[in-house]
Amino acid sequence: MKFREHRLDNGLSIVAECNDRAVSTSLGFFVTAGARDESDEVSGVSHFLEHMAFKGTPTRTADDVNRQFDEMGAHYNAQTSEESTIYFASVLPEHQGEAVELLGDILRPSLREQDFDTEKKVIVEEIRMYDDQPPFGAFERCMAAHYGDHPLHRGILGTVESITDLKVEAMRAYFAERYSPQNIFLVATGKVDFEALTGDAERSCGEWPVVSTQRLTPRAAPHQSFQCVQKSEATQQYLIQIANAPASTDADRFAAKLLSVIVGDDSGSRLYWELVDTGLAEHASVYHYEFEGTGAVLTYMSCEPDAAADNMQRLLDVQRRVEQEGVSETELAQAKSKVCSRIVLRSERPSGRLFRVGANWISRGVYRPVRDELESFNSITAADVAAVLEKFPLSVCTTLAVGPLSEMAEPK
Repeated sequence: MKFREHRLDNGLSIVAECNDRAVSTSLGFFVTAGARDESDEVSGVSHFLEHMAFKGTPTRTADDVNRQFDEMGAHYNAQTSEESTIYFASVLPEHQGEAVELLGDILRPSLREQDFDTEKKVIVEEIRMYDDQPPFGAFERCMAAHYGDHPLHRGILGTVESITDLKVEAMRAYFAERYSPQNIFLVATGKVDFEALTGDAERSCGEWPVVSTQRLTPRAAPHQSFQCVQKSEATQQYLIQIANAPASTDADRFAAKLLSVIVGDDSGSRLYWELVDTGLAEHASVYHYEFEGTGAVLTYMSCEPDAAADNMQRLLDVQRRVEQEGVSETELAQAKSKVCSRIVLRSERPSGRLFRVGANWISRGVYRPVRDELESFNSITAADVAAVLEKFPLSVCTTLAVGPLSEMAEPK
C-alpha cells in the first residue's frame, strides 16, 4: 500500500492509496459544498446541484453520461451531506482514465434552465415524500432547533419554499463559488496508476477557473430544549436528541465514537438492554457525527406512543448514569472490538477505503492508514471517555418528539 499526492496548478488536490494487489479501482471527486455552505435563500442548492450534474454537460447528454458509466460496468453514484458532495465510481483498472474524464466532465454541468425547472419538481416531491415518511423530518427539525443560527442548522434537502423560490442564476453563482478547484479533491484507491491519474486530471480539470471561497467553522454552543410535534398519521412516537460532541479535528473524537457504541449500538449497548431487548422500544441508537469545528451525538428512539414518556425517562437515566459512573473496562473492550472490526471489514474493498481516505483528507488534510485508525481507538482508556462526558454531557441536549401525541411531559 502506497500513498501518493499531487496538486494541480489551479489548486485541485489529487490523493491516492495505491495497492498493486487490488483488482479494482475506486475514484471520487470530493467537493466541499454542503448544506452548511448555503444561505437560507439557497437552502438545498448543494443537493440540487448533485442532481443537475447528471443532467448533461456541454459535451454529453444525460443519456450519454449514464450510458458511458454502464459501458464501463461502473458502480457509480453521488451523495450530499452537511459538508460535502461526492461523485464516485468503482471500475476495473483499465477504465481508470475513462472514469476520471467522465466524472470530471459531470462536475462541469450545463445547468440549463429547462433541466433546472424540470428537476426542481423532482426535488420538491422528494422533500414532501421525506416529510411524509417516519420520522417525518424529525432530524432536520432537531438540527434547526439545536444549532440556531449556526451554519449546520440547514437541512440537506432544503425546504419546499427555498427550492421553489430558487433561481437558476443563484445555482450558477453558487456552483461557480463552491466548485472551484481549490474546493475539490480527487481521491483514488485500489489498483491506481498514479502518473496516469494526474495526467488525466490535468487534462480534465486543469483549466477549471479558480474562485476564492471560505467556510465558517465555529464550535456550536451548548443547547438544551424540548419540543413535541404532532403527526396524527404516525403510529409510533419518534424521539431525536442532539448533543454537542468532539469535532473532526479533535483528538477526543475517538473516545466519543466508542462512547456512542457503548451507550447506543444496535446490539449489546446500554440502550439496547434497557429499551430494545426488554421490548419497551422498537429501536434505540446513538451515533457520533464529526463536522468541521464542532460535532454532534445523535440519539434516536422509536416506540409505542403510550410508552414514550416512560422511555424518555429511562433514556435520561441511562445518560445520567454513564455521566456519573463512566464506562467499564469490559464495555470499552467490547466497543473497541466492534469499531475496529467494522473499520477492517469496510476496508477490504477499494470502494470502502475510498470514503475513509477521502474523509480524512477533506476534513483533516492527512492520510491515515487503517493501522493508525485502529491504534487510535485501541489506545483509548475509560478515563478518556470520562473526560469526553465531562466536556460534552449527553444529557445536555436538544430533544424533539414527533408522533401522534399532541404533548409530552419533559423527563426530570
